[in-house]
Amino acid sequence: MRDADRTLSASSSVERYSFTQKDELISLYDENFHLIDCSPRHSKTYIIDSLVDATLWHVYPGLLAPKPKSAVEFVLASGVPRSVEIADATTRDRLALLIFRTPRGIGVVEVEGGATYRKASSDSDRALLLHQATHDVLTGLPNRRQFSDQLRGTLPVPNGAKLALMQIDLDDFKPINDTLGHGAGDAVLKMAAERIRNVLGEREVAYRLAGDEFAVIQWKVDQPAEAERLADAVVKAFKEPFTVEGINVFVGASVGIAIAPGDGNETEQLMKAADIALYAAKKDGRGLARTFSRAMLIVLEQREMLRRSLRTALQEGQFFVEYQPLVRLPSSVVGFEALLRWRHPIVGLIPPSVFIPMAESDGLMSEIGQWVLEQACRTATTWPDHFTVAVNLSSAEFLREGLTDRVAQTLDAVGLRADRLELEVTESVLLERTTDNLDALNTLNVLGVQISLDDFGTYYSSLSYLKNFPFDTIKIDKYFIKDLETDEKSQTIVRFIIALAHGLGMRVTAEGVETRGQITWLQKEGCDQLQGYFLGVPMPAAAIDEFLRQSSLAL
Repeated sequence: MRDADRTLSASSSVERYSFTQKDELISLYDENFHLIDCSPRHSKTYIIDSLVDATLWHVYPGLLAPKPKSAVEFVLASGVPRSVEIADATTRDRLALLIFRTPRGIGVVEVEGGATYRKASSDSDRALLLHQATHDVLTGLPNRRQFSDQLRGTLPVPNGAKLALMQIDLDDFKPINDTLGHGAGDAVLKMAAERIRNVLGEREVAYRLAGDEFAVIQWKVDQPAEAERLADAVVKAFKEPFTVEGINVFVGASVGIAIAPGDGNETEQLMKAADIALYAAKKDGRGLARTFSRAMLIVLEQREMLRRSLRTALQEGQFFVEYQPLVRLPSSVVGFEALLRWRHPIVGLIPPSVFIPMAESDGLMSEIGQWVLEQACRTATTWPDHFTVAVNLSSAEFLREGLTDRVAQTLDAVGLRADRLELEVTESVLLERTTDNLDALNTLNVLGVQISLDDFGTYYSSLSYLKNFPFDTIKIDKYFIKDLETDEKSQTIVRFIIALAHGLGMRVTAEGVETRGQITWLQKEGCDQLQGYFLGVPMPAAAIDEFLRQSSLAL
């Protein structure tokens, strides 16, 4: 072996299987069947030191016979151990061998007394139990236990060696379980594991950690180039759809890369670095690979600072609400949408796209959402009686028990008619607990509250939602409005949504209106309501009266 390979091999202590007795005949080989380690007795028996680039076939030529060789290939492919008998090349005696999978290839245990095949079978049973304890049942990949042992046994890496850790998360996997069932999800996980395994080369091992989380450990000297090459191969492997029961589903892969010793030479350090890189890959758009850098750590530390501040923001009065006009064509204001804002005392204004996901994941959104609802409803009582107020409901609020009671109590407490409140939900909110969602929406509808489907067309856009849920309004996302004057595809989609909504007896609101040309086009096509900076920017409640006095909204 080359010197670099010897260094890497020596550093992989997990592959130095715990030889319970020093006189056992055990040898380990990589996936190309090159010898990478063996017990002292095995080395002495087969004079290993005299062999250059010793292989499995040098040590056990009898394994080249068709049946034994087939058993070796089966173990390598499936991970399931096998017992075989071959003829000793020197004495012609029968040798009983137990062949088992290792993270980097295969291992061979030579069972004493070739004729005692029952002993080999017993050892095979023990090896099978070991395999089951260290491998994932569904995918056949080494499991988290094996991964942890491998990483702990390898780190710290010695001078001159480098190890890459890749954390892999599947993108858009959850909707498969939600829509097609867990059986389909399991099928996708098995195919995903196979795609990862197919791009691996020498000194590269994949693991399934949990759910849709995978990892790869790579022993290569040219880092981070080799890790980035492999990570790109993993990402590309997920570009093609998975076919489950005749249905094509798309699942991507995001990869975070960390390199030892530079990014950490202890297990927790390296895993944290890979997790941070994975987070960056997902934040940058998913279906990407990112290599850890110190800048990522700084960004994450800033986010954690914001996360801690968010826990006290409501009590310290850092939140406020702005209101953006809703205009009914041809030219009248009919209400306002309440928009939550956060002014951090040090950082300043924090975008909702940053702090709302934090609040949802930390279980804070229900309390914050209730505050917004009360503020918006109380403010709306000062407006003309025909004005409505629209309030966004996050998934955390919608899925929390007692939503309808909280809404009804809030309306009673502030004295606002139910038909003046419009609650906006997105399609993503409706993916779970469908029966409960339908009951909640129907109850709100009975109360007289209006329900709007926000950002239509940007999530799953299942038409079954429009059939089964009692929406009053569909809001077309600004993504389809921004190039409406020039893009024929956007025009076709918007026309379809308007016709669909009207056919179902629903109103249509277009978000993100920025130009007079967009207004003219939408008015011609029969859009009911508009919202956007051209018509009015978000404003504090105190500015609404002045806005109404100065704005004629003559379109």
